[in-house]
Amino acid sequence: MRHRIDTRKLGRTSAHRGALFRNLAISLIKHGRVQTTLPKAKELRRVADHLVTLGKRNTLHTKRQAFDQLRDKQAVTKLFREIAPAFQERKGGYTRFYQLRERRGDAATIAMIEYLREDIEGFKIAGEALEPKKKSTKEKSKTKKMSPSKEAVK
Repeated sequence: MRHRIDTRKLGRTSAHRGALFRNLAISLIKHGRVQTTLPKAKELRRVADHLVTLGKRNTLHTKRQAFDQLRDKQAVTKLFREIAPAFQERKGGYTRFYQLRERRGDAATIAMIEYLREDIEGFKIAGEALEPKKKSTKEKSKTKKMSPSKEAVK
């Protein structure tokens, strides 16, 4: 029975697991979304939500705690300046994940985890703006070139 077992081990040592979630959390902060396996996404959600909670308090102590977890100055700066202020009114649940597909090699379920975009103004995810894409009014005219028939060639 799994009584009082809090986290998944994911077949890794504790140091490897810590490094894995550190790298995934940094990528999530920098890019806004990450594709990984479903169990990793479920565990990353806990780490990412805790980091946003630290960012909402915005004290020197919480900045040091976040840096202790992430060890990346740029990620901590982005977390405290852009991501956490956007969630100031929200009580929790700063991330969501989608199940995308099954991986071809081992049939592992692949999921995408991302920060809730509607709460973050001006936050870019993987180089794209969050505003809905505007449809262009100009449609390219499609002209098909007719190949000359055999009779016209002779």
